Amino acid sequence: MRHLLSAADLDLAEAVHVLDTAGQMAATQAREIKKLPTLRGRTVVNLFFEDSTRTRISFETAAKRLSADVINFSAKGSSVSKGESLKDTALTLQAMGADAVVIRHQSSGAPHTLARSGWTHGAVVNAGDGTHQHPTQALLDAYTLRRHLVGASGRDDVTGRDLAGLKVAIVGDVLHSRVARSNVQLLHTLGAQVTLVAPPTLVPVGVEAWPARVSYHLDEVVEEVQPDAIMMLRVQRERMSSAGGGFFPSPLEYTRGYGLDARRLAAMPEHAIVLHPGPMNRGLEISAEAADSPRAVIVEQVANGVAVRMAVLYLLLSGSGPEHRGGPGTSAGVPEGSLSTDETKVEA
Repeated sequence: MRHLLSAADLDLAEAVHVLDTAGQMAATQAREIKKLPTLRGRTVVNLFFEDSTRTRISFETAAKRLSADVINFSAKGSSVSKGESLKDTALTLQAMGADAVVIRHQSSGAPHTLARSGWTHGAVVNAGDGTHQHPTQALLDAYTLRRHLVGASGRDDVTGRDLAGLKVAIVGDVLHSRVARSNVQLLHTLGAQVTLVAPPTLVPVGVEAWPARVSYHLDEVVEEVQPDAIMMLRVQRERMSSAGGGFFPSPLEYTRGYGLDARRLAAMPEHAIVLHPGPMNRGLEISAEAADSPRAVIVEQVANGVAVRMAVLYLLLSGSGPEHRGGPGTSAGVPEGSLSTDETKVEA
């Protein structure tokens, strides 16, 4: 794994390997000393051309927990606002010795351009590009699903397990959602059955080619499919013109047709969970009752995001890619001792 640009970059074995490594990373975060010396001396650049809070902080935390040096670059207030191109920015960062570039960009395909242009020699991680992809969000969602729904609802060891047989409904603004696109690809790879639920105006052209069923009726899906998990998508009003841009008549009508409220929550199977990539529009795609329900794992998703992004950075920068899986002296592809208790004591 040279870069992580899309959920489609991962086959089944690689995806499970990342999830297993994330599980090991999560275990280290329960210790008193959370920092590992694994990436000491490496430099990770967070190159964000688009506003973000959760994703940027999550990547920054993950890199620092692995002892990497972190440079945060925001387009606002930088030379980009003066007209500097992505190429010149990347060349500048390369001159500073960037080992990995985590990029979020408003233009779909920007991370692919950066990875394949030769402007940087480091690993490139896509932290969200336009309405295209957000692979680490899909990985943390899959990790959360596996923790709660696989192996006797998380009571058994889930190492090496995929999501075969799980039914997941992804509900809301699919048209503008890179999270939906990444999740459909990754969940299909992991064996889950995905149903997309949205008004016709928020369903992308060509969706029939996606490995997912499409429905326009949330109540029917809850009743007939009985999903193990419902993932609510944020209505991305910033990508629409004023007053919804004609995508739906009114917020109230959208909520009535596609919002997750207490009634729909009660109709879900008892074991089912609720996910949301955040930030939430409370009262629009999800009610306060649903967002604050014990079934909601939305806050846990944020914590899991740190472990997953630690795993991704570790696998990209430590030289321990999927080709090392199962080798002598390894555990889920992590070199023996690399996550040991002794190493965590090296740095406070």
